[in-house]
Amino acid sequence: MLEGLAGFFPNGVERYAVGGLLVGLGTLVVYAGTGIAAGASTFLESTLSYVSDASRFQQYRPSRDWRVLFTVSIVLGAAVYAVLFQGGAWTTGVEPWRLFVGGIFVGVGTRIGKGCTSGHGICGVGSASRTSLIGVATFVLVAIVTANVIAALGGGL
Repeated sequence: MLEGLAGFFPNGVERYAVGGLLVGLGTLVVYAGTGIAAGASTFLESTLSYVSDASRFQQYRPSRDWRVLFTVSIVLGAAVYAVLFQGGAWTTGVEPWRLFVGGIFVGVGTRIGKGCTSGHGICGVGSASRTSLIGVATFVLVAIVTANVIAALGGGL
């Protein structure tokens, strides 16, 4: 069965499987310890309560410290992986302006969709939330269309 996936995963499926298991384990630990679904956008938003008095950010004040620690740990985990398994390389061939514009779209979409791929895709789908199932189907469909449009225009990664 895995041989049939080689076209989709030219570098092998193993690292994606291990990564998925680790993300799932992290989600389980957060949920078991707090009863809160581990959505990265909410965790990142809680960080803004340190620099903004807006009421929407203040809702996270009572539990923001552990959320910030979790968010920082996501970045540090990626850095550790880069150092241990990629010789410290942490580069991309994508132009900075594209990353910036893409980030804006993701940020706005996260607010409109009331969550991100981690919250909806891992926690929401895992709990059979109808909203999350629709959201994830939309994320995937838009990603497929976008990738095909970019490829047709001669772009790529």
